[in-house]
Amino acid sequence: MYRYDGYDATMLEERVAQFRDQTNRYLEGKLSDAEFLPLRLQNGLYVQRLAPMLRIAVPYGMLSSRQLRKLAFISSHYDKGYGHFTTRQNIQFNWPALEDVPELLAHLAEVEMHAIQTSGNCIRNTTTDQFAGVAIDEIEDSRPYCEIIRQWSTFHPEFAYLPRKFKIAVCGTQEDHAATQVHDIGVYLRKNDNGETGFQILAGGGLGRTPVIGQVVFDFIHRHDLLTALEAILRVYNREGRRDNKYKARIKILVRETGLDAFREKVQREWEQLRGGSLTLTDAEIERCKSYFQAPAYKPLEASPESLRAALAQDVLFASWYSNNVTAHKRSGYAAVAISFKKTGYAPGDVTEEQLNALADLADRFSFGEVRVTHAQNVILADVEESELYNLYQQLADDSLEASNLNKLNDIICCPGGDFCALANAKSIPIAEAIQRQFDDRELLADIGEVSLNISGCMNACGHHHVGNIGVLGVDKKGEEFYQVSIGGSSKREAKLGKILGPSFAQSEIPAVVADLITVYREQRLDHEKFIDTVDRIGVDPFKKRVYEKEQ
Repeated sequence: MYRYDGYDATMLEERVAQFRDQTNRYLEGKLSDAEFLPLRLQNGLYVQRLAPMLRIAVPYGMLSSRQLRKLAFISSHYDKGYGHFTTRQNIQFNWPALEDVPELLAHLAEVEMHAIQTSGNCIRNTTTDQFAGVAIDEIEDSRPYCEIIRQWSTFHPEFAYLPRKFKIAVCGTQEDHAATQVHDIGVYLRKNDNGETGFQILAGGGLGRTPVIGQVVFDFIHRHDLLTALEAILRVYNREGRRDNKYKARIKILVRETGLDAFREKVQREWEQLRGGSLTLTDAEIERCKSYFQAPAYKPLEASPESLRAALAQDVLFASWYSNNVTAHKRSGYAAVAISFKKTGYAPGDVTEEQLNALADLADRFSFGEVRVTHAQNVILADVEESELYNLYQQLADDSLEASNLNKLNDIICCPGGDFCALANAKSIPIAEAIQRQFDDRELLADIGEVSLNISGCMNACGHHHVGNIGVLGVDKKGEEFYQVSIGGSSKREAKLGKILGPSFAQSEIPAVVADLITVYREQRLDHEKFIDTVDRIGVDPFKKRVYEKEQ
């Protein structure tokens, strides 16, 4: 991962000092709410329903064990003992006192972390695949290009006040784990016929009030042209995106209203002026950024060692965990391991001080001192020796980190909802817990297989409900909380938006509704068919009929 140099450290130290002064002036009444608003947003600070919320940037989802321990310290000293991993690989603290935030930011700066550009109408944290650098289906490691984008976009003077917030995802693997197609810009690494690395670039994706799948603007550009292409898209959006209505300000609205062909032409004209200029990446610059992501000190190891085979044969629960949580690694004798802490009764995404410290210890012992946060609000140890997998599994149980529901119905993606967020129409966390309790059975979950269930407390779609195999959206009905259900969504390479079943349901009905959907799937599925595949094959109507027939 990228390590700060002297310039980075000095810049961040000065930024913390600036915000400390701004906060003190606000608390003394020398700055109004309106004057303080843009200043706090530039430092990732929101005012939520019950307290301030600070969102901390985790570039491309990577955290060192030192950073994890600092986050644990912050959770215990400045929050209520926990944080919340988001769908954009960041972490949020929901209870800091406003007067403590400058000191909190100073602690973050000690471990090369900050909250800059995690809020406001700017380019947000660039996300990527959690298996970058180790995936066997990888075209090329996407992290150096994410770092290039991060350095280009941070404090970019032209894009500090865009019409609306702007999100970029980069995917370097065949299987898309980054929800790339539902971002303002989605970047796929590709190889051309000559074997040269380049990019396919999509624009106009996004969820929220108007969900849209991104469309191809550049089918292939050479890697040297990455920043000029991104800059061309951002210039057109910044110049022509709507600022009169925040609900129509995202780039997806501009692309739709302009028309894809016309939008491409505008971007192409802009790009021709930029191409070959100062933003053109040199091989030296690309190699400089790649140097921050060198392979760790791998050992020469045999694949599938005898100790692993014996443990799999002797421990059926370990074998089940292995099949669900362990992913093949490009290096012989190593594996990537997903850790879920979404046990029943715990809010999805929440991570306690104890868990953060435990993850740091596990990272140091098993994975070269690093972890990755995933789009699904879980964590990856990317470089575990296969001979250590059983020891890791046992340690996870000791640390209360051995949730056995990864990629299952209980592995819910969920926003904080009405319990915290001032924008939410309804609560999300109680719905997630009710569904988890409805399906709190290991054998049942195993039989159901892979299903993604996403919950959002409002149309802003922070829980990405539109692309869940099952999506749940909180809506307001005359002051009461109701929930709209959709099925058939996917955030994978062939991304799809879910289809709404029909009228919304009361909170108490949602677990039974999900149960009905699963019953239809189990009745109708073919051998080895996943939930999403059954929906694609038979359509929405059989599910809709089962869910609503009880009301007739």
